[in-house]
Amino acid sequence: MRFHSDEATAVRRGHLVPEQLEDWVPSACAAVAEHLRHRGIAPTGYPYARWHPLPGGEIEAEAGFPVGTPIASSGDVEPSSLPAGPVLAVWHTDPDEKLPLSYHTVQDWLETGDAVATGDSWEIYHDLPTCDHVGTRIEIVQPITFPTP
Repeated sequence: MRFHSDEATAVRRGHLVPEQLEDWVPSACAAVAEHLRHRGIAPTGYPYARWHPLPGGEIEAEAGFPVGTPIASSGDVEPSSLPAGPVLAVWHTDPDEKLPLSYHTVQDWLETGDAVATGDSWEIYHDLPTCDHVGTRIEIVQPITFPTP
């Protein structure tokens, strides 16, 4: 568990079905990286993706990079941010097909009652995404709060 500061990000957004996420994230991160490079903006951290379930089985996703200051919208790249506050962080270092097990670890910890999820989690890709995968060193970050007794 750690405390996360509010962080400005540059992202690409999309409405997808969950099965599209694996292919969409690397291309979205590449598009944002190219956008930032053309404007002389250096990312301040690793690429990430976050999504929110929508009715009907779709998800609203964003993928991109943290940046030092908020950016202006331009084409497909938009400003966003990651929320401040305490987070539960779990490392995933297994093959991609075992990623759901790491999410189960997060859920198991939350079920102990020591903390409550307070929003959508995100994945930080410590191996830079390539055109065919997002890597195997993934940090799952879940914002949390602590219940009052």
